[in-house]
Amino acid sequence: MSAKTKKEVVGRDEWMARLPNTDKKLYAMYSSVVDCIVTDQSLMAVPVDDHMVHRGDGVFESFKCMDGNIYNLQDHLARLERSCGTIGIELPVAMDAMADIIVQTVLAGGKRNALVRLLVSRGQGTMGINPYDCFRSEFYVVVYELKHACIEALPEGVSVAISKVPIKPGIFAQVKTCNYLPNVLMKKEAVDLGVDFTVTLDENRFLGEGATENIGIVTRGKELFMPPPERVLAGTTAKRAMEFAQQLKAERVLTTAEFRPINLGAVRSAAEVHIYGTTPNVTPVTKFEGNPVGNGKPGPIAQRLFDMLKEEMVPDSSRLTNVFD
Repeated sequence: MSAKTKKEVVGRDEWMARLPNTDKKLYAMYSSVVDCIVTDQSLMAVPVDDHMVHRGDGVFESFKCMDGNIYNLQDHLARLERSCGTIGIELPVAMDAMADIIVQTVLAGGKRNALVRLLVSRGQGTMGINPYDCFRSEFYVVVYELKHACIEALPEGVSVAISKVPIKPGIFAQVKTCNYLPNVLMKKEAVDLGVDFTVTLDENRFLGEGATENIGIVTRGKELFMPPPERVLAGTTAKRAMEFAQQLKAERVLTTAEFRPINLGAVRSAAEVHIYGTTPNVTPVTKFEGNPVGNGKPGPIAQRLFDMLKEEMVPDSSRLTNVFD
C-alpha cells in the first residue's frame, strides 16, 4: 500500500494559482450571486452549496447568437418561466430584466456567434435536500463556443437508434430540469453505438425524444407527426417546425400536421424522419436502426422546413434580439 500524501490547506491566492489554465471556450458569465459579469473563465463558478449543483434542483435553457443576434429568445424565456412555475422556483428577476442581462453578457463575451446557457437554480444555503433551506433563487448566464457559426446547408442526413435509457415520467419529461443524467447516458449510448442520435420509447413503444432533440416523421401520405408533448420536452425548434408545417398544410404540400403517438411501424414505413433542435435545426434522418429511411436520402419536407427556419435567422427577422448593433 502506498503512503498517504497529506494535502495542503491553501488560501484564495494559491487556490486560484493552481487552477488549470485551459481554454474552455467560455466567453462570459453573469452570476446573480455577485450581480456582475466576468470574462475570465477561471472565475466562472457556481457555489458548491447551490441546490442546482448537488441536487440538480434548477432549470435551464440553451439558445444561440448568430451574427450578433439571439434567435428565438422570447420562446426560450417563456418555457423557462413555465419550468420554474412547475417545480416551484421563484423567478429571481422579471423576464425583461433577465433578457437585458442576457444581452449584456453576450455583448461582454465579444463573439457575434455563440451559444448561451441560461440557468435558474433554487439557490444556495444547504447541502441537504430541503428546498426551503435555500436563501433565494439564483440565475446564471454562460456564453460559450458555437462550433458551427451559421445555420448550415442541409446535411446528407443522420443515423438514429432506439435508446435503452427509460423515458422520463410526468413533469420530468416536460420540465427542462438540470437533472440531465438520462440525457447524458443517451449521448454516451449514441457515441458507443456509432450513431448520431438515440431516441427513447415510452411504455407502449411509441417514440419519445432524443437526448437534446425532438423527432418527427412524414408518412408516405404526406402527414407530419410529432410525439405529443405530455411525454417529451416541448422543444422550441420543434414548435416552430410544427407551425411551419401548418403553412405547408395550407399550401397542400402536407395533408396533416399534428402531434400524435408514433409507433415503430410508422417510423419504419415513413417517407421522412426529422430531428429538431437548437443545434441541429431541422435535420433529416436517413438511417433508423440501421435501415434506410424512405429512399435513404433527405426528403423535400425536411428541406422546406429547414429553409423556412433559416429565413427566420436573417437580420430583419422579428425572431431575433439584436446584441451588437
